[in-house]
Amino acid sequence: MADVILNLTQAREIAEDWIAAWNARDLERILSHYADEVVFLSPVVVTRYGEPSGVLRGKPALRDYFRGGLEAFGPNIRFTLLDVLAGVNGYTIYYSRESGATVVDTAIVNASGKAMQVHVHYHAAQPSVAADAPQAARR
Repeated sequence: MADVILNLTQAREIAEDWIAAWNARDLERILSHYADEVVFLSPVVVTRYGEPSGVLRGKPALRDYFRGGLEAFGPNIRFTLLDVLAGVNGYTIYYSRESGATVVDTAIVNASGKAMQVHVHYHAAQPSVAADAPQAARR
């Protein structure tokens, strides 16, 4: 299945454009990175949208999901690219959100380089260690 071997430069270009599209709130530009038959897996699909499988299928479902995210976060949405990894048939984007959460999106691409399967993993923003430390430990 080694249809597409992305080098790091190609993967970074994809990631930078995807991040810029989110920060510009440009839904069509965001969606341009996905194949029509995309399968998208995310825990947010369960928690925010009530789909117990955590799976969305097809670009129309992904469009609705992303539109909802853009509406929910409004002009405050902000992604910051932290790192990119490249591989055979895919890439991984590591980024942070306006909330401080970090996210990893791993995309498997088709022969055209469009994401046909995406797995999303989150690490919620953590409170400061100092704020969590017992009073005695802060003295």
